[in-house]
Amino acid sequence: MSQQTSGSAPTSAQYAEFSGIVQSRLWSAVKGRISGEEMQQKYIDDPNGPENVMLRLRESFTVRSESGLVVPASPFFANEEVRSNYGYPQGYAVKPICEQLVALARHFPGLDAGSVLACSKELVGRPQEAEGWFAVPKFEKIGRNYNEAVEKVLDLIDGTRTFTNYRKGNMGEKYLRLSERTMFALQMLGKKQKGDFLLIPAQFGLTWRGRSVRKVRYNYAPNEFGLGSFVVGCMLLSHPERLVQWEQLHIDCPGDEYSPVADGRFGNAPYFNFYDGKVEFNTYVVSYPFAYSGSASGFLSQ
Repeated sequence: MSQQTSGSAPTSAQYAEFSGIVQSRLWSAVKGRISGEEMQQKYIDDPNGPENVMLRLRESFTVRSESGLVVPASPFFANEEVRSNYGYPQGYAVKPICEQLVALARHFPGLDAGSVLACSKELVGRPQEAEGWFAVPKFEKIGRNYNEAVEKVLDLIDGTRTFTNYRKGNMGEKYLRLSERTMFALQMLGKKQKGDFLLIPAQFGLTWRGRSVRKVRYNYAPNEFGLGSFVVGCMLLSHPERLVQWEQLHIDCPGDEYSPVADGRFGNAPYFNFYDGKVEFNTYVVSYPFAYSGSASGFLSQ
């Protein structure tokens, strides 16, 4: 936290930073017990905000709520959002499942798409937050582990267009991992869907444009989860039109966590962007918001 002069009142920015740190560690324990209005008044605007936070945290661990759970939108990380007017390229649209599978079959010829194709014919709708259904292989069918599967997908992208992976050679388990929320979501989908592919209702970044990955993660809808490098990479293989120019919305991957120096601190997240005529893969700190980036996310049926 920023240093403050002894005896002076903390600034609103310092309160926001303090609140963000508290939330990142303990938000899951208290978010069901505090309304959004109460948080804004007592924990951000009030000059005794930090003391109020500590008192309420203690209460939340020891007192049961009589009114049931309330899950408000998080007011924390308020300064991790910027105005954004960036959108998708004109040539991009979600393709029918059969067209996606044809495109993916060129890259994954040994996979069986029969089950997912049959499942796609029985779809009766999708969560309203999703832009469409995306077919992606199960990563277990592509690599011995998640990291190997990600590297294979990045190599496939490299084989289809000009591409730079700025993290090449640093993609092992000490560097890259699935977030817990995304891992469980993929497991749930995998149990319900047979075969080598998954059908995921998803959005390709527009919903969360201009927000930091950290802010996105703490504002997911109850049935929402972040997409990682593997899924987003597969979506780009079936939808290369999604990433074709600099003046467009680039793609954050909040479903992955990345440790830049493999020291156990996973404070970065991967992203795909288009720059200087090529697609790029890299990572940056989860607290940075960019107007030209948006987090991709998937949804479970409620």
